[in-house]
Amino acid sequence: MVTVISLGGSLVAPEGVDEAFLKDFTALIGESLRHDEKRRFILVCGGGGPARIWQRAYRNISGGGVDEQADRIGVMATRLNAQLVKAIMGEWCLQDVVIDPTQAEPITGRVLVAAGWKPGFSSDYDAVLLAERFQAGTVINLSNIEQVYTDDPRKNPDAKPVGAISWADFRALVGDEWTPGKNVPFDPVASRRAADRGLKVIFAGGKNRENLRKLLSGEPFLGTVIG
Repeated sequence: MVTVISLGGSLVAPEGVDEAFLKDFTALIGESLRHDEKRRFILVCGGGGPARIWQRAYRNISGGGVDEQADRIGVMATRLNAQLVKAIMGEWCLQDVVIDPTQAEPITGRVLVAAGWKPGFSSDYDAVLLAERFQAGTVINLSNIEQVYTDDPRKNPDAKPVGAISWADFRALVGDEWTPGKNVPFDPVASRRAADRGLKVIFAGGKNRENLRKLLSGEPFLGTVIG
């Protein structure tokens, strides 16, 4: 059983590295691996704070905008976070960080760690490609919010959380275009491919350890099912 997790950079490194989260997350992965010897995890890391900070510096210094250079900087931030997560996973992760999801080799350990591939989409898209490659019908998307809302709750006080949403309705919320650093629950490019391939995405908060344990164990959980 392969479980693909798109691990939001906002969890790994919201500004600096969130060591407490990574300790808890690693312990939870270990608990799941011990409980089911056949289980394998693919962890795809986002860019988080390092991506935003370095992209902002690029724009401030060069006067550049939301362009390919900013996107490339974001991709490199995902690789820094992924290398950290691979190191933390220790003997569970025997392979190098996956950069190109279309060339990923079979998992030889218990955990495979991946990062951003190239400009044009976020690490969410890489997670979708890896789910296809390893025949996983679901991608778990973990971020710093618990559920998908009908609108941005920071701007609209009437926005409401949803427990389940169709791909058509979700894509109406996030649009079709990707821009570097875009703050949406799931990358629009990834959403389009996941919808086309009939994949399911489960959106949940990463810092609620008990809720995440329930999700990984197949118990009722707080989150949003897309698809």
